[in-house]
Amino acid sequence: MRIKKPKRLLNSLNPFNIFKKHGNGGSKDTNSSSDAIPASVYHALVIIFLEFFSWGLLTLPIITVLKKTFDTHTLLMNGIIQGIKGFLSFLSAPLIGALSDIWGRKPFLLLTVTFTCAPIPLMKFSPWWYFAVISISGIFTVTFSVVFAYVSDVTTGEERNFAYGLVSATFAASLVTSPAIGAHLSRVYSDNFVVALATSIAILDIIFILVFVPESLPEKLRPSSWGSQISWEKADPFGALRKIGHDPLILILCITVFLSYLPEAGEYSSFFVYLKLVMGFDEESVALYMAVVGVLSVIAQTAVLSMLMHHFGAKHSIIIGLTFEMLQLAIFGFGSQTWLMWMAGGVAALGSITYPAISAFVSSHAEADQQGVAQGMITGIRGLCNGLGPAVFGLIFYLFDVNLNETNNNEDDNSVPNATTSTTPRSRNGILTGPPFAFGAILVILAIIVAMYINKSSSPQSSSRRVSGSGESGSKPYSYEIQPLISEEEVL
Repeated sequence: MRIKKPKRLLNSLNPFNIFKKHGNGGSKDTNSSSDAIPASVYHALVIIFLEFFSWGLLTLPIITVLKKTFDTHTLLMNGIIQGIKGFLSFLSAPLIGALSDIWGRKPFLLLTVTFTCAPIPLMKFSPWWYFAVISISGIFTVTFSVVFAYVSDVTTGEERNFAYGLVSATFAASLVTSPAIGAHLSRVYSDNFVVALATSIAILDIIFILVFVPESLPEKLRPSSWGSQISWEKADPFGALRKIGHDPLILILCITVFLSYLPEAGEYSSFFVYLKLVMGFDEESVALYMAVVGVLSVIAQTAVLSMLMHHFGAKHSIIIGLTFEMLQLAIFGFGSQTWLMWMAGGVAALGSITYPAISAFVSSHAEADQQGVAQGMITGIRGLCNGLGPAVFGLIFYLFDVNLNETNNNEDDNSVPNATTSTTPRSRNGILTGPPFAFGAILVILAIIVAMYINKSSSPQSSSRRVSGSGESGSKPYSYEIQPLISEEEVL
């Protein structure tokens, strides 16, 4: 077991040290000699913030377009669209991550951001084309896997926990105010104005990557020519699935991510509407709720996560995050008081440390030339959950006769309709106010049980299972079906 020196850990907790160290070249070879500004963490933060801020602005317009296009089957069609998108992300994330290990991060940052944001301007020109393109865009909506690999390239192991938490916190910060801003601009101007603004921000993100983002992958880890190390073993998207079965540790992590992120994705797709319709929150209260939870999530994913990783280690930090997630889902499932919803928001912020903790663990145990494919595995599972989660939650709401489609019946549905509707599901379902959230809490309990086996999942012989002749002379073999993604190290 490796114990970090307190002084070096305190330095790693300072975000300015991360920017300063690698902004001046750092200890890693990032091939920045041809770039005006060396690669650093802040490049990843700007990319994530702009991409998800643009989509956050569209929260209300997306609901409006869904309702107008699929009036009678809104939740069903949303589940199908997100399901297709998530399945494609599940297949493509390991492939894109593996290719970024060969060709570099910048081309795939540009590719993923461009295609992720491509459906935005189609929302008002042609809703049917918008939903078609957003479904297909799942192939490239894996920005997180490339961003985490980018951060891994420019940080040391001691800095990585904090850096990954900072990326996740930036994602949360981008969603703190953007939905409320988008809703306000829609009322003052129009949905078309919000779509145009979101498109402009997405274009700004693409320009930022083209002009200001340098390559982070060290030169020594890249081939001399673009095709010199490409083989079907590295490009096979189903090879990533086979790797899960051959690497017990990555299998445990993928199961943990699936069981924990499936209810999180379903919750995110419905809890804004749930708070307004079922719990009687008005628009201002929902906006304030999102802002408070977002700020608390930023704090949790930076300072709290770093302290937990230091004092308890990766495994126990993951379990602590899962425990908080289970508690907030249980409160949403059985709580019927406004103060309980606010308490659940605070607990949810603490539960948001789970994914950055898992990503930091994977990065610290993966080889330098396998960061992309390792992060792609985790992002692929998240993509699958992003598709299944809304569909599962919508189905459970339907089975328990909790109708969330009535939010758009009236353009100005304020406290009176919400309060009237909110009593119906409570009286009908008794103490079970939110059935999907209670189901999600059960899944997270299973995730906690699985996570307890993280340090028991590696076997000594797994590190020697390789296929001879799969690599070039003097290089590592590329037979990823057999070679484990994560190196054999003690897990605390």
